[in-house]
Amino acid sequence: MAIRIGAVQLKIMRVLWQEGEATARRIGEVLAKEEPMAHSTVQTLLRQLEVKGAVTHERKERTFVFRALIKESEASRSAAQDLLDRVFRGSLSGLVAHLLDSEDVTPEEMQLLRKVVDEKSKGDQS
Repeated sequence: MAIRIGAVQLKIMRVLWQEGEATARRIGEVLAKEEPMAHSTVQTLLRQLEVKGAVTHERKERTFVFRALIKESEASRSAAQDLLDRVFRGSLSGLVAHLLDSEDVTPEEMQLLRKVVDEKSKGDQS
């Protein structure tokens, strides 16, 4: 089952993936380097992530220490699939065409994309 994670929740997940485990206070400190966030907001978002099954916590002394239950690759796959389904009605070519039309694609990125498509094509023919 795919877990839908909001943009700010994803920032929290990135801290947990990077640090392995962290308290709400530590997560807030890391996030504050980009944009200050109230401690209560971090706690609320962690509770939401826990309900979704994305994180868990254990009590160490009198402090909750959180860790991710899902891998970053799982969250990326879920978010990409959600975007593909919701916005592009499952059309991979529609998504790719949109990105190529709306984003600045360097020649190096274009070459990499061609390589990925070629390798996928060869794999499907086997």
